[in-house]
Amino acid sequence: MSGLNNVALVIGRILLAALLLIAAYNKFKGYDATIAYFGRLGIPSPNIMAPVTEAFEVICAILLIIGWQTRLVALAVAAFVIVAAGFAHMNFADGNQLNHFLKNVAIAGGCLALFVSGAGAFSLDGRSKA
Repeated sequence: MSGLNNVALVIGRILLAALLLIAAYNKFKGYDATIAYFGRLGIPSPNIMAPVTEAFEVICAILLIIGWQTRLVALAVAAFVIVAAGFAHMNFADGNQLNHFLKNVAIAGGCLALFVSGAGAFSLDGRSKA
């Protein structure tokens, strides 16, 4: 793998992680509103699922940044964003919701590409192969 590929992989991991961290931060910032929103979406036990979701996003972001167990984390994040799209972004008559749905599908696609490629040399996964 060329050095440029490794740079692209680390940048991609950081960008995916940034999205997860910002989403978690927004949920933490509006914690009560997040629980209410989860309830309106029909998510079971929203008072439990909100912090679980926030923790998942933060943990996965950290693992992506450091590049540890990247293939497994990428699959988990891909599944997570598809499930989230199914709960929160199915009103395709609303252009904003359609854009959010497509964003989640694109994130899943990026995660699947990361699953196939692996984390690259600039990662804990890459260091363990050296």
